[in-house]
Amino acid sequence: MRVRGFSLFAILLLATPGCTAPPGEAPHPGPPARKAPTDAADSALPPAHRRRALDDALERYLRERPGRAALAVHDRTTGAWYTFREHTPFLLASVAKVDILLAFLLGKDGRRLSAYERRLASRMIRYSDNDCAHELYLTIGGRNGLDRALRRIGVRHTRPGSGLSWGYTHSRPSDQVKVLERLTGAGGPLPARSRRYALDLMSSVAPSQAWGVSAAAPEGEVALKNGWLPAEVHDGLWTVNSVGRLVVRGHELLIAVLSERNPAMENGVATVERMARLAVHTLTRAGGRSGAAASAAATATAATGGPGGGRAARHGDRGEQPHRVGVAVGAGRRVVGGGHRAGHLERGTAGAAPEVVARHGASLAAVAVSAGAARHFPASRS
Repeated sequence: MRVRGFSLFAILLLATPGCTAPPGEAPHPGPPARKAPTDAADSALPPAHRRRALDDALERYLRERPGRAALAVHDRTTGAWYTFREHTPFLLASVAKVDILLAFLLGKDGRRLSAYERRLASRMIRYSDNDCAHELYLTIGGRNGLDRALRRIGVRHTRPGSGLSWGYTHSRPSDQVKVLERLTGAGGPLPARSRRYALDLMSSVAPSQAWGVSAAAPEGEVALKNGWLPAEVHDGLWTVNSVGRLVVRGHELLIAVLSERNPAMENGVATVERMARLAVHTLTRAGGRSGAAASAAATATAATGGPGGGRAARHGDRGEQPHRVGVAVGAGRRVVGGGHRAGHLERGTAGAAPEVVARHGASLAAVAVSAGAARHFPASRS
């Protein structure tokens, strides 16, 4: 997997609270977004035997898993679409930050971002910074602004959370694949510079947050964003999601895997990664067997596949809980913020799925050591 590395200085920014603004500078909304073309490949499907094999493999795997999960994949190389169990929407948690980024770039209408705007977008995607996400969410007009932007470009089954609760946005995997298409596709509404910028951010996420769909591309190209949340509406059970662009065995894939009601974050990571491996292996392998043989082969390969290349972050991305926080930006300088989001909640390896602990153990230890340096905000509502 090729996700660009970081300098030590950049990694240490993980423990830096909030976003700071230069004096007098703040992001400003731009003009309305342009309309993107419809998906020409919506009706294209993989060969029938591959669809059946993948359906069977996913059904068999999820039969033994807690919670529920769904998946969508668009193979840009062949034009094929595949969806699985995606009719009931899921909470997005921090995957909603990709939607916010798209709406923000649409509003810029090709104009260059200021240094402050670039900082907001960079920390929101690379470090899953909730304060920066909240700043950009306000910039695009909050719930109504995000809803208008997505509907204008044909993303019609995504509903932003009530009030300022962007982490409680509900969506389907296929809608999130469409968001990726609009964000990165040459035929979409963004200019080339904005598309390159979005891919650059998603290709350089913090190593501790590079788990997820990257598991399906250990030797390929990866650009991704993950979301993780102990959801109050599910009695604290975990929502764990991963979306991204992969280049695997000559196929350019857009993929979204959403899951909820996981007993621990680690269980959700294991489910998301296994589903991604099953889907990518089945849809990209050359030649092909049919029926039960293909299904069994997909399951076996996914079960013994190489490391995902990402490392599971041990904190809850509690992007749904607004509370009043002012982020100081230095003596004599203004305070930005207000209705921000709760910070990251560190968690350890207790209850982790064994395969996740085995693969991500070093990262778990590293994050645990740095937990004391991170800034935490109490979970509260305003």
